[in-house]
Amino acid sequence: MRFVIRWIFAFALLAATYNPTGRDFWRWGPAQYESQPALVVILGVVLLVGFILFIRATLRSIGLYGFALGLAVIGTIIWLASDQGLITLQDRALTTWLILLGVALMLAIGQSWAQVRDRLAAPDTPDE
Repeated sequence: MRFVIRWIFAFALLAATYNPTGRDFWRWGPAQYESQPALVVILGVVLLVGFILFIRATLRSIGLYGFALGLAVIGTIIWLASDQGLITLQDRALTTWLILLGVALMLAIGQSWAQVRDRLAAPDTPDE
């Protein structure tokens, strides 16, 4: 359950920053900076803190190569689904959402990997 929560938070962070609907910080921030600069800056800083937390934890737990390999696996799964006719990559909005879901998955794996590694490395202890 904790993994799902991490995935949801990672996805929310990515989708708040950029998504195909146009309701995101990427487009909203520059448009509102003239009228509400303090609000734009504080929201930008909050997003930046979120990215730093997720990326730092991910890079510390699975490393850059692990992150890249995970994205490669996700990318090839998307490619396979497209090749099999399950999805179409001509739909840019769908493709963007799939990429956001994949990157969020990798960030959630990075957040959770230390716990998985600790559980795998822990010696079996008998129940007392």
